[in-house]
Amino acid sequence: MTRNDVKLEKKIVVYVAGAYRASTPWRVQAHVRAAMEVALAVWKAGAVALCPHANTAMFDGEAPDDVWLAGDLELLSRCDAMLTVPGWKASKGAMAEVEFANLKGIPVYHAIEGIAELVQLRNTP
Repeated sequence: MTRNDVKLEKKIVVYVAGAYRASTPWRVQAHVRAAMEVALAVWKAGAVALCPHANTAMFDGEAPDDVWLAGDLELLSRCDAMLTVPGWKASKGAMAEVEFANLKGIPVYHAIEGIAELVQLRNTP
C-alpha cells in the first residue's frame, strides 16, 4: 500500500499531557515512555496522538524551556481533545496544559475509554 492508497478521513487529534521533567535523565525517559504508552493507546483507539514528550525528547538545554512550553501550547490549541498520563497532577506543566485546554474548550479525558467513545461517536453515521 502506498500513501496514495490511504483513505483520508477526518481523524480526532489527541494531545497527550503528562510529566516530562525529572531529577535525572533516567526518570525523564520513564516519563517519556509513559507518555508514549498512552499515545500508542490513542492510535489503537482510532485517533491520532500528538505526544510532545516524544517530539522534543532529549532537547533539554538546546533552547530556553519557554520555547518548548509555548510550542506545546500551540500544538495543543490545534487538537480536538487531550488525554492525560497517569500521575499528571504531579506535573506543573501538565497542570498548566489541562488548564489551557479547559480555557480553550478542548475536552480533557483521563482514561483511554473516553477517547474510544469519542472516536466511536465521530464514526457513527
